[in-house]
Amino acid sequence: MILSPETVKPNLEKVRARIARACQRSGRKETDIILVGVTKYVEPEMIRAATAAGLEHLGENYLQEARRKQALLPGPIVWHFIGHLQQKKAREVIERFRFIHSLDRKDLAEEINRRAGEKGIKAQVLIEVNLAGEESKSGIREESLPGLIDFSRSLPHLSLIGLMTIPPPGPDPESSRPYFRRLRALREKLAGPDLPLPELSMGMSLDLETAVEEGATLLRIGTAIFGPRKE
Repeated sequence: MILSPETVKPNLEKVRARIARACQRSGRKETDIILVGVTKYVEPEMIRAATAAGLEHLGENYLQEARRKQALLPGPIVWHFIGHLQQKKAREVIERFRFIHSLDRKDLAEEINRRAGEKGIKAQVLIEVNLAGEESKSGIREESLPGLIDFSRSLPHLSLIGLMTIPPPGPDPESSRPYFRRLRALREKLAGPDLPLPELSMGMSLDLETAVEEGATLLRIGTAIFGPRKE
């Protein structure tokens, strides 16, 4: 069922309540978690209903969609790029998005660094880790992660702030827990005083509670807010 703008606010309230309950169970603070509304294939009127209800962070998978929506959605929105990023699109993505969740290779890190340097900024990025080794998904393999971290740290216009993962589809939210737990363990293993890696981008509509319990700081939620996507 495709929802209407009037359903967005109550849906958003339900998502926030789910987050609050998960935080209570796991002894976490709600203020430590950022809710990112995923707007892939969502029309601007639906997104406006969400921002009017207080949603401040939005995530897009495709640059072409972002161009159209950002032109129609002025205001203090924090944009996150959460899709696979091609090198040729890095310059514009840096201009349009505050955070990039999908760094997964050295040549892309070099291009982001070059384009950020041209603008005189430090790009805020997370490394996407393909923990299940799925051929159909982007993301670096776990064994290659330390090398990409070391390489990224050497780039002056790239600020590495965390890790991201998308678990394989499973029968229930609990099937995601091992992957969330592994991402948190990787962060704890690889972070240090000079590289805190504060952000863990993990958890979507079906498994957001599990993600909160395992340490997520950035939740990427689409369907639970906007309804099923009309592709």
